[in-house]
Amino acid sequence: MAYHDTHVAQHTSQVTSTNKVLRNTYGLLAMTLLFSAVTAGGAMAMGVERMNILVFFIGAYGLMFLVHKTANSAAGLLATFAFTGFMGFTLGPILSAYLALPNGAALIMNALAMTGLTFIGLSAVALVSKKDFSFLANFLMAGAIVLILAMVAGLVFQIPTLMLMVSAGFVLFASAAILYQTSEIVHRAGETNYILATITLYVSIYNLFVSLLALLGIMSND
Repeated sequence: MAYHDTHVAQHTSQVTSTNKVLRNTYGLLAMTLLFSAVTAGGAMAMGVERMNILVFFIGAYGLMFLVHKTANSAAGLLATFAFTGFMGFTLGPILSAYLALPNGAALIMNALAMTGLTFIGLSAVALVSKKDFSFLANFLMAGAIVLILAMVAGLVFQIPTLMLMVSAGFVLFASAAILYQTSEIVHRAGETNYILATITLYVSIYNLFVSLLALLGIMSND
C-alpha cells in the first residue's frame, strides 16, 4: 500500500512538472513569436536589406550559444529575446522581397496559415497520443548535417532544383523537430528547462515558415 501511494505521488509530481514546463514553454514561445513579428516589422519599415549570410550565421549561432550558456539563469530570458528578436529582424527583408511580388501578400499569409496549422497539428499528435518520438533523435542529427551541406552547395552553385529539395527537406526536418521536442517534454522528466524547449520549437517554426514560403514562391513561379 505504501509502495502504491509512493508510486502515485511520484506519477502525480511528474505530471504536474510536465504541465508546468509545457505552460511555460508555450507562454514564452508565444511572446517570442510576437517579439519576432515586431522586429520583422521594424526591419521592413526601415527598409533593411537582406543580411549577409556569414553575418547571419555568426549572429544566429552566437546568440543561440548565449541562450544555452545562460538557460539556467534569469539572463537566459534576455538571451532568448535577443536571439528571437535577431531572427525576426533578419526575416524582415525576406518578407519585404515577397511583398514586392504581385501575389506576395497571399504567399506570406498562406505560409503563415500552413505553419500555424502544422505546428498545432503536430503538437496535438505528440500531446494527445502520448507517443514517444525519441526515435527521431538520430534522424534529426543526420538530417541537420545533410541539410547544412546541401544548403551550402545550393548557395555556391545556385541550383534551383537543389534549393527546392533543401526547402522541402527543412519542412520535414522542422516537423520532426516539433514532434521530438514536444515528446521530450512529455516523456523525459529531465527535460525541465522551458527556455531550451522554447528555442528548439521557435527555430523549428522559423525554419518551417521560411521553407514553406520558399516552396510556395517556387510553385507560383515567383
